[in-house]
Amino acid sequence: MKKTGSKYHSLVTRLRRYSIRLWWYWLGGVWNDTRSGWYVNLAKTVNLSVRSILDTNLQQKAAALTFNTMLALVPTLAMIFAIGRGFGFQNIIESEIFNFIPVKREELSNVFTFVDSYLAQSSEGIFVGVGILFLLWTLISLLSNVEDAFNHIWGINKKRNFYRKMTDYISIFFIIPILIICTNGIKLFVLTMSSDTFLSPIVEAALDIAPTILTWMAFTLTFVLVPYTKVKVKYALLSGFLCAIVFQMLQWLMVSGQIYVSKYNAIYGSFAFLPLLLIWIYMSWQVCLAGVVLTYSSQNIFRFNFRDNINEISQRYMTDVTIVVLTIVAKRFDQQKSPYTKRDITERYNIPIRLVGAVIDHLVDVKLLSGVVGKDDRETAYQPAFDLQHLTLRSAKERLRNWGKSGFIPSMQAKFEPTMHIIHKSYETQVDDILIKNLPLNFNEKEI
Repeated sequence: MKKTGSKYHSLVTRLRRYSIRLWWYWLGGVWNDTRSGWYVNLAKTVNLSVRSILDTNLQQKAAALTFNTMLALVPTLAMIFAIGRGFGFQNIIESEIFNFIPVKREELSNVFTFVDSYLAQSSEGIFVGVGILFLLWTLISLLSNVEDAFNHIWGINKKRNFYRKMTDYISIFFIIPILIICTNGIKLFVLTMSSDTFLSPIVEAALDIAPTILTWMAFTLTFVLVPYTKVKVKYALLSGFLCAIVFQMLQWLMVSGQIYVSKYNAIYGSFAFLPLLLIWIYMSWQVCLAGVVLTYSSQNIFRFNFRDNINEISQRYMTDVTIVVLTIVAKRFDQQKSPYTKRDITERYNIPIRLVGAVIDHLVDVKLLSGVVGKDDRETAYQPAFDLQHLTLRSAKERLRNWGKSGFIPSMQAKFEPTMHIIHKSYETQVDDILIKNLPLNFNEKEI
């Protein structure tokens, strides 16, 4: 009996220890695991995605985008309806919007009334120019904020210029109603052709899943085209599929939930649809941003090793990595080869992308590196900012050390002059006079 109890206690102890190790591994230890098995990749993807989704900055961005969406709702529908009227398909567009936005038909009809009034006011007298300008500004502002949120997740500081924003964003709003019309036309054509054939059940089943497929394609294209960087389609397809499933479930829940929110009608009256609409828009942006995070984490999963170590990196080791990256860029330039992007340095030298990004951004800030157009115009490459014959280890370290504001504390120099003198004297070493491009690297430098 004692042996049985001892074995049971030993088994429980081993299970408890294994569970604790597994918990700490999934929580953060996975980033120190350099293996490439599928389970390691899955653990890293889930870890990074959950951390990013729980990031309060991401939730704040979803809330900000919800506000921007509400501000742009009427102008956006006005643009879509104006184009639809030009083709004579306004009723088709209205029916598709009724199916897409999960609020009651009567309440959405009130929004369409506001849209008609907006179009009427914008097409009369002085409101022609002002109305069109406000409409375009609202639409461009919305998509610009969406791009900023996506770029923040991807760690991209560069943005589209104003001309690219004008052409790309306005093109999107011209294409949307045309796609709605074409999709509706194809659906009617298929239903008409298959109504009297044995294929009718199959066609109906296909049309039932068509909204999910179209949503999948829409999410995928958004994840690929909006961030101002190169996004691999295979990762965007997976994220887009998951987001499409969640989005369809969200729509179903919102439509079904309206039956059980009669109390809202008693509280808000004719404005009862607004809380539901706000919740739906906010959660939709949460789903979209979560998809961006998943795409980003999937594509960069091998480049986030030692994540926790990077969070606690020492100033000295950060300087070491910075000088190494500067040396790589300098030697590459000295050999007259095409400049590296952040992604190139990460993939070639196995330095985590997050650390490479922070180091290069800092080198650009202190004017040691400058950005140039890379092979892909969505990615920036980097080269030295001035003549390599004047770029020494000492000058680089001085720029890194002196970057930022200093000397702003009153009487600091006068009160602590002996101490400051010794500190400043300790910075001076003769070995720092070596040129950056002549620093040795422990591999064949012709392959750099």
